[in-house]
Amino acid sequence: MSTKAPERAAAEKPGFQLGQTEIVAIVLLVVLLSQRWLLPLLDHDLFNTWGTIFVAIVVQSAPFLLGGVLLSALISTFLSEKALSKIVPKSPALGVPVAGLAGIGLPGCECAAVPVTNSLIRRGVAPAVALTFMLAAPAVNPAVLVSTAVAFPGQPMMVLARFMASMITAVAVGWLMLARGKLLLERLTNLGRDQHAHERSFLGNVSHDFLHASGFLVLGAMLAAAVNTFVPRSVVNTVAGQAVLGILTLALFAFIVALCSESDAFVAASFTAFSDTAKLVFLVVGPAMDIKLASMEAGHFGMGFALRFVPLVIITAVASAVGIGWWLL
Repeated sequence: MSTKAPERAAAEKPGFQLGQTEIVAIVLLVVLLSQRWLLPLLDHDLFNTWGTIFVAIVVQSAPFLLGGVLLSALISTFLSEKALSKIVPKSPALGVPVAGLAGIGLPGCECAAVPVTNSLIRRGVAPAVALTFMLAAPAVNPAVLVSTAVAFPGQPMMVLARFMASMITAVAVGWLMLARGKLLLERLTNLGRDQHAHERSFLGNVSHDFLHASGFLVLGAMLAAAVNTFVPRSVVNTVAGQAVLGILTLALFAFIVALCSESDAFVAASFTAFSDTAKLVFLVVGPAMDIKLASMEAGHFGMGFALRFVPLVIITAVASAVGIGWWLL
């Protein structure tokens, strides 16, 4: 009997991996151990203001994040994607808008949409149609629209504008990919998969998605609170007072912070100095394309695909949000 088999098995045995949960635990441990030195430094009015804004954003958005995760876990655990694939027309040109509307039925973040998109492509759905679904699902589902309505009380046009701009973005990108993206779509045959998405239990899916999304929520809330607290009001007013610069600033912010779509409306609402159109750009760009999605696409589909697809989505999202914002807001 060869001695190489045990050695190979030992080499293939997965070792400790430093994931998001471990990083959060380490940071909390460091903070607890160093609180004796940190507390005197943090005893300042500015830090107290930052803490108040940060907690307010998290407390307001956490219930909607949890609700979206629960609904997403129900779908991931109990609903087969065969039902979705059956309603998609055979013609990709017609399938694109149908896939956009089908996104209404998938409450959840990008982490919930990607595995379903993978499955649709494996079942023979045209890649452009599946991509449309992936772009629409995190932005137009009921959980996102309800959270937007709560974050912007008395502003129903903001909810309608977000729905319309996000739907236009998803459908426009799908049609553009059909018309001009043949070579890019060929790269999607090896679309990355969440190998364990359907192996996890309902509670396993809830735990996985909530831990994944809540980390980005906390980061976004921290950054939003920092902008509102530490950036001089004169600078914020200067940037926000210029229409183009304000729009580009919030588009870049949405791309960098990679918030969950169930909670980003509360962060957007906190940018009181910016115009409603700039806030709408933030709400449309974030779910469609952020730094997390861009890095995933570069890793799965190649840098060539990402360098073309990422700018296409961002430009389309900004253009549709500005157009709808000018019309409705």
